[in-house]
Amino acid sequence: MLGVLSAGVTIGALAIPGPAHAAAGPAKPTVVLEHGAFADASSWNGVIEELRKDGYPVVAAANPLRGPAQDAAALRSVLEHVKGPKILVGHSYGGSVISVAGANDPDVKALVYVAAFLPAPGETALELTNKFPGSTLPDALDPVPVKLPGGGTGTDLYIKADKFRHQFAADVPAREAALMAATQRPIAQAALEEKTEAAAWRDKPSWDIVTTQDLNIPAEVQRFMAKRADAHVTEVRASHSVAVSHPKTVAGVIEKAARATR
Repeated sequence: MLGVLSAGVTIGALAIPGPAHAAAGPAKPTVVLEHGAFADASSWNGVIEELRKDGYPVVAAANPLRGPAQDAAALRSVLEHVKGPKILVGHSYGGSVISVAGANDPDVKALVYVAAFLPAPGETALELTNKFPGSTLPDALDPVPVKLPGGGTGTDLYIKADKFRHQFAADVPAREAALMAATQRPIAQAALEEKTEAAAWRDKPSWDIVTTQDLNIPAEVQRFMAKRADAHVTEVRASHSVAVSHPKTVAGVIEKAARATR
């Protein structure tokens, strides 16, 4: 019976490599994914599979969808827990969150925006959505009154189930889009009206996937924000749910950002 062997010994033709034979090269950065409104972390599943297949560690954070400041604080707690270099990725409203959470964090090496907002300080998601025509989201929304902690009331916004696929995921198979509609996370209306306080894209390299068939954030709005941020742009003929319908494309852009900033 063989006992415990120290690394680096040889038994017959079997070589057991020691530390000196370990694979060289820097570790890949962790990809931290932030979902947006009307979705949850499972919307990244296809992207996660592609990234993990290529050896990237991945964390998909849960976004409270309460407001950029509060949501960025929640995301920062995740970033503090994940050690080493990170690529921060945001979809839709999640772009507003990563713009705040990624500011002044030296471990965040790049930002990737996926059909997302890239607000400047003082801007709101609602303001940016209406900068150019094309969004049909207001007519698809289902507002629900909610009681707020400490008293008072607010409004949570859902997309109506019968309009969800057309509005949010037109290029996703109907069966999958129905599941997405049933599991959607509501966003506080106040979150879309809250001004952002920081813009990490001002001093970090950024990549942007612009979705040309988007009914939530019009393509012209996305192009405006990407140009202002001097982002590396990839345009995709896709709905707002591009991470679901084109996971390989999204993962490919994330990996480009990771390779360019290592």
